Amino acid sequence: MRYITCSIATLLLLVSCQKQQQKKNLDVLPVSETKEGYTLQPDSTPYTNSELEKMSHDELMTIFHQPPKDTIHTVGVLLYDGYYMLDAMGPLSVLNHMYPTKKLVIGRNKGTITSSDKVKIEVDYSIDDIDSLDILLIPGGVIATYNATKDKKLLDWIRKIDQNSTYTMSVCTGAWILGAAGLLDGKEATTNWYKAEEKLNQYGAKYVKKRYTNDGKYWTSAGVSAGIDMSLAVLDRILGRNYAAFAALNLEYDPKPPFEGGHPDKTDAVITYMTEKMYDEMLEPSLKNDTIQTR
Repeated sequence: MRYITCSIATLLLLVSCQKQQQKKNLDVLPVSETKEGYTLQPDSTPYTNSELEKMSHDELMTIFHQPPKDTIHTVGVLLYDGYYMLDAMGPLSVLNHMYPTKKLVIGRNKGTITSSDKVKIEVDYSIDDIDSLDILLIPGGVIATYNATKDKKLLDWIRKIDQNSTYTMSVCTGAWILGAAGLLDGKEATTNWYKAEEKLNQYGAKYVKKRYTNDGKYWTSAGVSAGIDMSLAVLDRILGRNYAAFAALNLEYDPKPPFEGGHPDKTDAVITYMTEKMYDEMLEPSLKNDTIQTR
């Protein structure tokens, strides 16, 4: 599958140099030219396989490709002990579709990073090795994420990267870290549902109860799996709807959970209450330590 992805992405890069030839082919295809590039017309008739087989490479790529809105050379995903694995790996699976962009997994420290699920990953770069990124993505967790909001060295590094990033992103409680770095002050943002409004207000942000939000260069998502939705939206912004649709199809991202839930608005009140209390108990020792240190 990676070979297929690379091949298609390589073709996209080649075709970007062939705009004049593409325009000559527009009368053959039901497409329209917009500020963002060429897109399928809403009322276009689906092509049959036999019709597609007769089209030239340029004709097919005219449908598929839009010129990139932003030039992205590097994408960095920050990892730290205790991060939620899907927070990081879900978005990374989406953003991996951007070629030839370099993807970096960056540890708070170089070496072995252990997720909240006790999955270990070897990280070749630490925050000491990276001075700039076009996209920075910060995943969430619980105790480790809260502790990261008190990590001055980490917060200083995030602020440094943010100075020149094109997009700075967070998933789930990763927004706590962005907030602690002072980057969400005055911004609309979202995060995991647990004490969401309280936490974001603490950092001067306006909580928006959405799956993901975008305010300027800042993208934030709700809990865990919402990071996939946000990353597809970023891909849509940078490379266009058709390419984002290719990524979603390549991942077969077509979620249909077996029951309604996943958010307090759709979950039994007892389950929501018990889950919130579980988070309270997990964070209590860290909160007590803060109280002791500030006395």
